[in-house]
Amino acid sequence: MHVLVLGGGVSGLSCGIRLLEAGHTVELWARELPPYTTSDVAAAVWYPYRASPQDRVTAWAKRTFDVLSALAKHPETGILVERGVELFTEAPPDPWWAPCVPSLRAATPEELLPGFTHGYSFEAPIIEMPIYLQFLLARFRELGGRLDLREVRTLDEAWRASPVVVNCTGLGARAVVGDDSLFPIRGEVLRVAPPPVRGFIFDESETRGISYVISRSKDCILGGTAEDGNPSLEPDKAKGAAILERCRRLLPAGARFQVLEHKVGLRPGRATVRLEAERVGQHRVIHNYGHGGAGVTLSWGCAEEVAALVIAGS
Repeated sequence: MHVLVLGGGVSGLSCGIRLLEAGHTVELWARELPPYTTSDVAAAVWYPYRASPQDRVTAWAKRTFDVLSALAKHPETGILVERGVELFTEAPPDPWWAPCVPSLRAATPEELLPGFTHGYSFEAPIIEMPIYLQFLLARFRELGGRLDLREVRTLDEAWRASPVVVNCTGLGARAVVGDDSLFPIRGEVLRVAPPPVRGFIFDESETRGISYVISRSKDCILGGTAEDGNPSLEPDKAKGAAILERCRRLLPAGARFQVLEHKVGLRPGRATVRLEAERVGQHRVIHNYGHGGAGVTLSWGCAEEVAALVIAGS
């Protein structure tokens, strides 16, 4: 079957790969491809952030955790599995995503930083997006997928090329399918080097904003922000300085590094992820968007459900 995938970020590429592996002929249209997509700005570490509903997200996240962990055995993917901590100033409930993470445990006193009384410690995949997205692109092409840089404004335009369309347009779905429930969740990060620590550190107790440190092989991402409804892609110097100040609390005293880059991305916010099949006359579309801050974290689980929906409707 010929399938047209819309969107060149991690969701679109993952769907394209699973569809090709299932024996379909796949064409992918995208306004932008790596390294110019929203996915390229992601830190990224496996963590189901700002995505609902919980039951479906847990299943998608668990499957993706397993796939990313397996891919980490291959250096060319840009994935590392590292232990990190999520820190709290008071006792938290057990995380709802605990079933996804076999290594989850309470943080030891040695793992707690000054000012924090509780925490989780767990191993999770850290994904170096510039490397990983190029790996996905290469895999898509290797399997015979076709890429076309073009912007789609309506599903009718896509259906002229294929009766089956997979909609992975992220925030673009506001225009493509008129989904006004989508909204940008603006995120700013700093890329620094050399990495001042190993693994990752999360702090959501900070009243001035979320803070995280995610170390990669040669650099480190410091974050971040989560501004609902702000569509600006212009870096804000004041917010960058605030990120730096908050993250220093999570780093060893006197840690030295250089800020290499200040980046902004717009996460596709929605009350719930939209993953469902829709039929319009003789045409079909499988929607897969609205992943919030968890696009990478849900990518393979969602891609496999998309592939199953394509087969189920054939």
